[in-house]
Amino acid sequence: MEKQLFSNESKKLAILLVVFFSIFVLSVASAAPVQSSSPKAPYAYITNDGSNNVSVIDTSTSSVIATVDVGSSPEGVMVTRDGTKVYVANEGSNTVSVIDTATKEVTETLNVGFCPAGVAVTPDGTKVYVTNSGDNNVSVINTAINRVTTAVNVSGEPEGVAINPTGTKAYVAIYDTNNVTVIDTATNTVTATVNVGLGPKGVAVTPSGKKIYVTNQESGSVSVIDAATNTVTATVVVGSTPWEVAVTPDGTKVYVANEGSCSVSVIDTSTNTVTATVPIGSNPIGVAITPDGTKVYVTNPGDNTIVIIDTAKNTVTSTLKVGNMPFALGEFIGGPAA
Repeated sequence: MEKQLFSNESKKLAILLVVFFSIFVLSVASAAPVQSSSPKAPYAYITNDGSNNVSVIDTSTSSVIATVDVGSSPEGVMVTRDGTKVYVANEGSNTVSVIDTATKEVTETLNVGFCPAGVAVTPDGTKVYVTNSGDNNVSVINTAINRVTTAVNVSGEPEGVAINPTGTKAYVAIYDTNNVTVIDTATNTVTATVNVGLGPKGVAVTPSGKKIYVTNQESGSVSVIDAATNTVTATVVVGSTPWEVAVTPDGTKVYVANEGSCSVSVIDTSTNTVTATVPIGSNPIGVAITPDGTKVYVTNPGDNTIVIIDTAKNTVTSTLKVGNMPFALGEFIGGPAA
């Protein structure tokens, strides 16, 4: 009898515990914040030189979701680190268009120098550097007021520009003098000049800020600059007429668009050797890498397409039609999807 009574009491206690635990789990679940299923992918902003607009691509679906009219012959483009603005250099109208990424509309048009080409934004988003190839100078824009506050003379035809991760230096490729000019962003003065190959065009800085990669169009090579000493430590032979260059977020690979040989060279940054060559469509020029490092976007003005490369396999996974003569010179991928 006592054994049966003990058994019944045990059953009652077990039932009470199950009820209590169920109520506890439900209360915790209802109090927990709802998590989004996945972070939203960034956009790619492609300047179409021949159609005077910018194609906006959702990188998660690889589809064009908007087209934004800008100035004449847009080439250089840069997305701010916070993803709220895009600055576009319009070579034909000597202006810079400012695009609001939330509305996908141009909010301001700024006058800069003659034939603006390259664009770079400081990591803190306070300054924009625009190379004016026809004026031999670099315009500096204050983003708080979106006005040009000064112009830095670089004694030659500036093309590509990149800023180091700390925002202290701007590296400018001077095409006709075969140099890279180093600008101190605090004083906006030239502090060094580094001789590279023939016809330097594109510039990219590694995430560590220790190396600068510069494409030399007329040499078919890439110069590697040591940021600490401002000297060239390696020269890497790539394809014919290299234009833009981009570094993966982890700093292990560099991708170079070779217009003349219709290919993209992949450089291992630890050895500074070409480890792969990816055949591309027609005359690749612009190149940028998604923030997660999984995809490379390459612009092909020869056939008005964007080619997407899988960085794990270094193979082309898809091709997308955009506007006329897509250039997209600069870091054209960034900003959260709306």
